[in-house]
This record gives sequence, structure tokens and C-alpha cells, in this order.
Amino acid sequence: MKTILLTLTMLFTGAISYGQNKSAKASIEVDGVCVMCKKRIEKACLKTKGVKFASWNLETHELKLIFDENKTSLNEIASNVTDVGHDTKSFIASKEAYESLDPCCKYRDEAVVEDHE
Repeated sequence: MKTILLTLTMLFTGAISYGQNKSAKASIEVDGVCVMCKKRIEKACLKTKGVKFASWNLETHELKLIFDENKTSLNEIASNVTDVGHDTKSFIASKEAYESLDPCCKYRDEAVVEDHE
């Protein structure tokens, strides 16, 4: 009887832990210079399946994320950010994606960066 009870308890505990949400917190550095960049970066993240929270800090360039590890990865999120024209430490935006940015968002141009300070 004890064996059956112990087995049922272990199965029940395993089922509960398997069904729990696997949320991960992470932060990455993303280049950008203005509020338009902030909106674009956050929107690219939130369109990624499994991302629950995305907040990019204009001053520190830190992108804070909460996402479901079962549905996406940090690399996939960073790749989606570069697809809209913003560099991360891991990925560099393509020339076409960067050139599609608004002129005030050209974070690689030192004059634009100085204008935003």
C-alpha cells in the first residue's frame, strides 16, 4: 500500500512540475538612440512567440526580457531585433535592415548619436 501511495505521489508531483510555466529572465544590450528605436525594439521582441515582457532602456541600451524557454530562445529574440535594424552583442543587423531605419535612428552614425545626447 505504501508503495502504491508513494508511486502515485511521485507521478502527481511530476505532472504538476511538468505543467508549470518555464519563464526565463534575461537581458541583452541592443543599440539604438531614440524613443522610436525603443518602440521598434520592444515590438520586435513582443512579436516573437513566447515573449511575455520586453523593455529597452534608452540610456543603458539594456533590453530586459521575460520569455517562455519552451517556445523561443534568447538567440531567436536577438535575431528578430536585428531583423528590424538594431545590433546586439551576438548579432549585427544586415545593411538593408539598418538602412531601412528612420534617419534619426541611425545609431552607427556618430553625428546622430551626438544629436540625441
